[in-house]
Amino acid sequence: MWPSGWPTPARTIATTIESAVTAAQAADEPAFTTAVTELAALPADQVGSVLSTMVRELLEVAHPDGLTGDDVRAVLNAVLGRSITWLPTLAPTTVISVLTGALGIDDPDEQNRPDTNPQPAAILLIDYLATRARVSAHHAVERAVAEIARAETIEMP
Repeated sequence: MWPSGWPTPARTIATTIESAVTAAQAADEPAFTTAVTELAALPADQVGSVLSTMVRELLEVAHPDGLTGDDVRAVLNAVLGRSITWLPTLAPTTVISVLTGALGIDDPDEQNRPDTNPQPAAILLIDYLATRARVSAHHAVERAVAEIARAETIEMP
């Protein structure tokens, strides 16, 4: 399913992210909760790196001409509107924080709160953006991991 050259942790992260996005696409709260719980047990820095790479890339694909303030608002409204019905515990501020973080507009107070887990919000953004961009979750994960690997290879001395 994943490239044979990927290390086991990358495969595990990719599989778990894909499961979470699939559950979000189906609005399956139990499966989503299970996948997000499994994701939270994995190395947070590695998971965060893959998720943020996916959100940024999907934003670019879904909005090739860039994002206006109205576009950002539309993304937020769409993600919240389609998610809140099946995921009533969703914190809108976390979705806002993940989206603004992907755009390079970080709120350090929000990101440093220990009770804020951005992973579910990132998955919901990925679900929406992948659907809008007509990109499969599998392909989006694969591209993100490949981009991270490429960046790490270039940074090596």
